Amino acid sequence: MSVSEFGADVDAYLEELSRQRRLSPHTVRAYRQDLATLCCLIGELPGEYRLQSIEAHHVRRFVAQLHARGLGGRSLGRTLSAWRGFYRWLGQRGASTHNPVDSVRPPRSPKALPKVLSPDEANRLLAAKGESLLEIRDQAIFELFYSSGLRLAELAALDISCLEDVRRGEVRVLGKRNKPRIVPVGRQASEALMLWAEQRAHLAAPDETALFVGRHGHRLGVRLIQLRLLRRGLQQGLPARTHPHVLRHSFASHVLQSSGDLRAVQEMLGHASIASTQVYTHLDFQHLATVYDQSHPRAKRKTP
Repeated sequence: MSVSEFGADVDAYLEELSRQRRLSPHTVRAYRQDLATLCCLIGELPGEYRLQSIEAHHVRRFVAQLHARGLGGRSLGRTLSAWRGFYRWLGQRGASTHNPVDSVRPPRSPKALPKVLSPDEANRLLAAKGESLLEIRDQAIFELFYSSGLRLAELAALDISCLEDVRRGEVRVLGKRNKPRIVPVGRQASEALMLWAEQRAHLAAPDETALFVGRHGHRLGVRLIQLRLLRRGLQQGLPARTHPHVLRHSFASHVLQSSGDLRAVQEMLGHASIASTQVYTHLDFQHLATVYDQSHPRAKRKTP
């Protein structure tokens, strides 16, 4: 079975996901890859099989194969979700009589807590201010990440027009599924952004609307932002690889530790469900447990 045999259906399905459900281009690309994997796995079966002749036991076999190749529970869950949705879509159009993925669940994986910087590590990362044009730009980027908990794509998409909001201590972003939200911008981040705004014209092309631009004067790409942050983390001797989501996690964890307001953190992060935000309560509990172990007289270990 080749991809071309159902490529038109895949294209139509993904187009519908993009337009109606407004999934991000990254998610649509991942779904396309998952469906191509399904096609390859069907093609490896002995005998002649088509999409419509696959049963649940075949899907379980596919999951076992992918698990043996190193895919974890979360990746397999996303893969099964793509397959399940595609079969459901085919069924709605009369192209399939059953959904073989409905009864299949991925293997469970231990849920890893997000990595965060300690407040001291975050301060060390942001204290290394430079004077060059690119260092001033980078400082504004890193301060904004930590101040407002933005996603990488949200920050990269900001235009120069957002500075009007920044002067009022906030920034408007377009989150997942094109959902807008307003998040606060702290004083130090605001000052770093205004300093960059004063210097931006030396680097930006005349018609460029992006807030953050690269050496060639056009919008800074997400990959370069990741690399610049990684470089800063290495320069400052941070123990773990520093990427934008680490700053987003650190923002959420530190705000929750200080305020205890889970709903406010949910709003600022743009989480659709409070369950996504509750992971930070576990981080907060870890912090409290460490403090307890270090301070409670009945918890301290006796020295030999």
